[in-house]
Amino acid sequence: MKLWAKDFSTEETVEKFTVGKDRELDLMLAKFDVEGSLAHVAMLNKQGFITDKERRAIDQELSKISQLIAEGKFVIEEGIEDVHSQVELMLTKAIGNAGKKIHTGRSRNDQVLVDLMLFMRHEIKTVSQDIRTLFDQLIALSEIHKEKLMPGYTHMQIAMPSSFGMWFAAHAETLVDDIYMFEAAYKIVNQNPLGSAAGYGSSFPLDRSMTTALLKFDSLKYNSIAAQLSRGKAEKSVAFAMSSAASTIGKLAMDICLYMGQNFGFVSFPKELTTGSSIMPHKKNPDVFELIRARCNQIQALPMELALITSNLPTGYHRDFQQVKETFLPAIETLKDVLQMSTFMLKNIIVKDDFMDQPKYDYLYTVEDVNKEVIAGIPFRDAYKKVGKMVENGTYSPSKEVNHTHEGSIGNLCNDEIKLKMKAALSFLSNT
Repeated sequence: MKLWAKDFSTEETVEKFTVGKDRELDLMLAKFDVEGSLAHVAMLNKQGFITDKERRAIDQELSKISQLIAEGKFVIEEGIEDVHSQVELMLTKAIGNAGKKIHTGRSRNDQVLVDLMLFMRHEIKTVSQDIRTLFDQLIALSEIHKEKLMPGYTHMQIAMPSSFGMWFAAHAETLVDDIYMFEAAYKIVNQNPLGSAAGYGSSFPLDRSMTTALLKFDSLKYNSIAAQLSRGKAEKSVAFAMSSAASTIGKLAMDICLYMGQNFGFVSFPKELTTGSSIMPHKKNPDVFELIRARCNQIQALPMELALITSNLPTGYHRDFQQVKETFLPAIETLKDVLQMSTFMLKNIIVKDDFMDQPKYDYLYTVEDVNKEVIAGIPFRDAYKKVGKMVENGTYSPSKEVNHTHEGSIGNLCNDEIKLKMKAALSFLSNT
């Protein structure tokens, strides 16, 4: 069944090619297709296109379909093009002609648009909560390990003393910026496209404000062409936020892969959370974080992939947008997976504290020793040269004393302030 079916059948190879993965991916949209249909039917009833009796019958059947979806029993049958066709077919089979009326005043274009906007709105909330969970784990680790020193690096060279507390908290605070990105994307997707039909509106007297309120959108896309233009652009906005979060997690994963190596030896994990080598019996590999790193890199490529699919399209709907769905929907699942796995792994991280006395870390303290000279009254440039000469002639002996008191230093984590930032950043969720 196709919503556009007339008096001919599509050739099988064309059917397979054009449907693509819609049957599989549309299962992710099914819940939201029902939500959109319930709102549309309520509006059609108010406008006199559907009787009270027909509305009650439709609502009852849509509720049954919603239950099937919740139980994982909803399927898109072979020969059915997409979720919209499946829902309408099930309604028509159950209640007859009333089921055929639900498409009045809408197109498959605005139907999939509203499904996607509702889906993205829901997923932004879910991902944001997953980010908050990872954030909380990082802050907790920062507090636990705030006194443990670790080397800071610039240019991959030993630079200055840092702490595990700062390292964990740094990634936590960066996640706040990622939430800002999701908040911006949320504002873009939280606009109602329903009623824009195929992108040029409808001659039926539709009440778009009513469906906007029923679906709890902040506003509607007033111009029907603008609603159609949001296809692909809205996904790209969410993809940029996803890419931002993936960048944060990928950098954390890279650090952990590096720090687990024997040349660093800063952290480790229980052996059951690592993998081995088929030939080297000593290996305990960070495969989880290597896969997290790779998947985060894939997510970071997503905005460009969506841009290349959609950027050269003229105004109006084009089947190219189907490829957006095939790329975008699985990427959201990937991001949730890496967020949840990162949190799980970090709950089991083992931070070591037996490496800072190694001679190779002596030069970490040169800046501290320069600062002491300056505090004692020596001009900075003279103090810098003095310590530099000692390093060059091999007479430098580090004091290994680190000032923990000043703002921005390794002992002043400002975690309470960072937590307030995250709380404020997430406030957009409580307002919905």
